[in-house]
Amino acid sequence: MGWLWIVFTILAAGGQTVRNALQRELTASLGTVGATHVRFLYGLPFGFLFAALALIVAGAKVPTITSTFLAWAFIGAVTQIFATGLLLAAMREKSFVVVTALSKTEPLHVAIVGLALLGDRITPGLAIAMLLAVSGVLIMSWPRADTEWAPKAVALGLVSAAFFAVSAIGFRRAILLLDGPVFYVNASSTLAVGLAIQVALLTGYLAVFDRATLAALFGAWRPSIKAGFMGAFASQMWFCAFALQSAAIVRTLALIEILFAQLISRNVFRQSLSAREAIGIGLVIVGVAVLLNWS
Repeated sequence: MGWLWIVFTILAAGGQTVRNALQRELTASLGTVGATHVRFLYGLPFGFLFAALALIVAGAKVPTITSTFLAWAFIGAVTQIFATGLLLAAMREKSFVVVTALSKTEPLHVAIVGLALLGDRITPGLAIAMLLAVSGVLIMSWPRADTEWAPKAVALGLVSAAFFAVSAIGFRRAILLLDGPVFYVNASSTLAVGLAIQVALLTGYLAVFDRATLAALFGAWRPSIKAGFMGAFASQMWFCAFALQSAAIVRTLALIEILFAQLISRNVFRQSLSAREAIGIGLVIVGVAVLLNWS
């Protein structure tokens, strides 16, 4: 059981990569907000399906839903919406590379927020692993010297990472508050509730302020189903990992997504590895090794 969180984290990172690719294809027809809402609107049925399957497999009843649980789930759901919006706003400032690099500081934010809100310990091993892995990712993705820096984009990127951190902590706390018999029942139930909150909020917003996009969302159901499924699948894996391990450790291991992307890019495009990228990859590998052995 102690190693399952590693499997869930790797599956979550992979599923998130696929979901992002599918969402990008929908941006042209649905716009930024519409493509973002795809993961929630079309992920909700799969979220309920995952929860139902978890209950059937465990032979359990629906966990007790308390006001405290709903409060933490609401925090996780709302901050995830705001984090996504802030990230997209930062990218519109024409500093995509800078924002991407800054968004990878999320594990540091998660560790600080987790310590403050949940009392999650930051062990020396975890601190070293986070610093090594985050440094490696920043080295790989940091922009060239001639890249234009936009102060607004930098601020939005950092605040976005902080909101993503609060979201991870909110959902983890909600998961831990449920009384289900096994971890995957708590994770699946939290996912279903979180998606329901997000769908209600975003659908209500679009119904009031952008009905054309909402109509286009329902009209584009065929291509949206895949993105919705992958979004729900990735979230299911994240939540299962959160049920077993602290969010800071999970998010630090999740940085291997950058490593995989770099390696695949080199194999597909036959591009040589720069010295800076080699150093960054090395730091990520060492950071993950420290995380898995001494955190």
